[in-house]
Amino acid sequence: MRSAFFRTLMSLAEEDSRICLVVGDIGFGVVEPFAQRFPTRFLNVGVAEQNMTGVAAGMAMCGKVVFTYSIANFSTLRSLEQIRNDVCYHHADVKVVAVGGGFAYGALGMTHHATEDLAILRSMPGMVVVAPGDPIETELVTGAIVAQPGPCYLRLGRAGEPTVHTSRPEFELGKAIVVREGSDLAMISTGGMLDTAVQVAERIARLGLHARVLSMHTIKPLDRDSVLAAARETGAIFTLEEHSVIGGLGGAVAEVLAESGELRVPFRRIGLPSEFSSHVGSQEYLRACNGLSASAIVDTVRATLISTRTVTA
Repeated sequence: MRSAFFRTLMSLAEEDSRICLVVGDIGFGVVEPFAQRFPTRFLNVGVAEQNMTGVAAGMAMCGKVVFTYSIANFSTLRSLEQIRNDVCYHHADVKVVAVGGGFAYGALGMTHHATEDLAILRSMPGMVVVAPGDPIETELVTGAIVAQPGPCYLRLGRAGEPTVHTSRPEFELGKAIVVREGSDLAMISTGGMLDTAVQVAERIARLGLHARVLSMHTIKPLDRDSVLAAARETGAIFTLEEHSVIGGLGGAVAEVLAESGELRVPFRRIGLPSEFSSHVGSQEYLRACNGLSASAIVDTVRATLISTRTVTA
């Protein structure tokens, strides 16, 4: 996703002289091409993410479209006051880009685990929150947020995420992508869990269950219509996210379902518990520790459907 983002940003910057990049002394190996091609539109502020965000807000107030870039926790939680007061309050055209969502930097410990960012940024007034599911979605999202005035949060993986889409899907911010059709249940995924969601759908198809897979790349504004359609047209809804089950995709979908006033459908949030991980290791290992492997999710889906009598044992 990271490579797709920078490739797309370079292409967009060729056409739009407003686009600038401000980094917090990170990304060497991927930011150099931008810095070399657009030296007057690139700034490395050093290990000073709060300053990075304030500088970006000031540049945006002068008519620039400014992308900030750092590791997820540092570009969001460390800079939260500046995001709230400088960016959101002034509706500044700042795009906060976070690399390493979830457990992408798992081996570096909990300080580098980004597991609360979606919930926190989603609560910021005026903030658009996006988490693309694969490199193709990353390209489409990057172009869309340049055209979207005001604050945006772009949550990326790290590198090496598989491409899920076989072609470029029709894309719109705030509109989920139907990756797979199905009527027995719906799996709504965000970010890097999309490939896992497809794997789960393929495995449960062998049990005779046909899952609708939705890529909910935009957490805010959420595609309420797709959520409600899934509630009407399928037998159960599961949300998948590499993020705390509190306040992220699962929380957003739960709000829609609870406020619909009419729909009653079995619903389960599949994500991370609201606690710091005591494990250190690869992203794959930490996902498995937290029940986010494809096999563990299959077991959770099946157990939930049995307990709600949607299917028999």
